[in-house]
Amino acid sequence: MFYATFGYLHAAVHERVRAIRAVAEGQGGQGTVEYVGLILLVSLLMVGMVAAMRGFNGKQGTELADLIVNKIKQAVNAITFR
Repeated sequence: MFYATFGYLHAAVHERVRAIRAVAEGQGGQGTVEYVGLILLVSLLMVGMVAAMRGFNGKQGTELADLIVNKIKQAVNAITFR
């Protein structure tokens, strides 16, 4: 009877630990973190491109930079919250 009790306790603890590990190692929400990282990377690249274009003395660089900034402003203003 003593061995049976320890066997039952061991099995119960083992199942509990396995369930806790499964929850801790889950990848729920990982996609959200990756998408936020990609959005930040693209934003950083766009800011760098706009800064580089404004640095050119030519008319085309400033026009392109202004166009990018205006499109971003339009996209932000078009967002509506329900």
